[in-house]
Amino acid sequence: MDSKLAHCFLFFALLVSLTKAVDPCASKPYGSGDLSIIPTYSKCSPITSPKTDSFNTVLTMASKDPERFKYLSTLVAQKTTSAPIASGQQVLNIPNYIVQIKLGTPGQLMYMVLDTSNDIAWVPCSGCTGCSSIAFSPNTSTTFGQLDCSVPQCAQARGLSCPAGSPAGCSFNQSYGGGSSFSASLVQDALGLGKDVIPKYSFGCINAISGANIPPQGLLGLGRGSMSLLSQSGSLYSGVFSYCLPSFKSYYFSGSLKLGPVGQPKSIRTTPLLKNPRRPSLYYVNLTGISVGKVLVPIAPQFLAFDPTTGAGTIIDSGTTITRFVQPVYDAIRDEFRKQVNTTFSSLGAFDTCFNTNNEAVAPAITFRFTGLVLTLPLENSLIHSSSGTLACLAMAAAPTNVNSVLNVIANLQQQNLRILFDVANSRLGIARELCN
Repeated sequence: MDSKLAHCFLFFALLVSLTKAVDPCASKPYGSGDLSIIPTYSKCSPITSPKTDSFNTVLTMASKDPERFKYLSTLVAQKTTSAPIASGQQVLNIPNYIVQIKLGTPGQLMYMVLDTSNDIAWVPCSGCTGCSSIAFSPNTSTTFGQLDCSVPQCAQARGLSCPAGSPAGCSFNQSYGGGSSFSASLVQDALGLGKDVIPKYSFGCINAISGANIPPQGLLGLGRGSMSLLSQSGSLYSGVFSYCLPSFKSYYFSGSLKLGPVGQPKSIRTTPLLKNPRRPSLYYVNLTGISVGKVLVPIAPQFLAFDPTTGAGTIIDSGTTITRFVQPVYDAIRDEFRKQVNTTFSSLGAFDTCFNTNNEAVAPAITFRFTGLVLTLPLENSLIHSSSGTLACLAMAAAPTNVNSVLNVIANLQQQNLRILFDVANSRLGIARELCN
């Protein structure tokens, strides 16, 4: 009897263990600087959103790309490095991928959007007017502190120095399109990332929002500027991080964010990161050419060239959904792609080159040619399928017509299931194949 009872207990324990093992949303044991990346529309996301198929998910997110481009265009057009860190609607409004962090002491669980084209972190704080119920509570943290108006970080957040007679605290307002705005205070507290804790981390504490489409989470800036995570973490991460973004098709899975040189791929192809002194936050790379199948597409060099004066060139961005090129570049890619597929095409949402999947076998691969690095996209990164499964679409587009953009943006759909390494200390970006799910 004792033996049978022991076997029953053993079976029950094994059953519980297996149940936990197959739960994709169960808490994972974090290592130092190692976090899960959760797609906003996935089952594991804390943000309530209706379950939908991957194509409609991409269509919904891609519909926000034009506003994202407006924001990025304001960045490249800035004439000084003291421009407001939060100078656009998309600081708050593009929640594609999120990570779980902790703020304060004891740590309060928060979810923040990853953004490689922003520097500062923002969170809604308790008592915020117009914010969601997910908010950081400064009053319950023993390490929370306000930042004085005279500190250098305040001038960066405001975009200008505090006028004489300003209150001691660093507070400011920002407008972000459509008549919407927010007000915030610049504060400091402990930031917990996995097992790591960064003391006195500076971030924006939002206390009032007016306007629509406000997401419930904060934002974690992974840019290259002085207020970014890499800068504020100092030697802890040695100016290095990487991420692997899961496919939008992976409703039940997450990717990973690795902070610091430990655990990064030892063998990875790299290309130099270029510096724009007018907007040092953006990750510029030198895109020298694009191939469609075996054909090197004829593109005038000025449409790919890096120009720090105008902000022109190519950036890697986590907040844009589909890769977009300036019109002449996209037209050349699209025309060559259509020529090789040689069938009838239609438009669907953001995509103007959709065709019957019966012709998918002849669809050519798209290859990005960077200095020192050649990346041939897997078909799942260059084609997207309609909900019915009858159409395949070239998953790229031209820069929005309502934006005078000089930027080419390599977006997150084309980065999925790749390990993207940002080695700011050595001014290089690496790309390696990896199954991120």
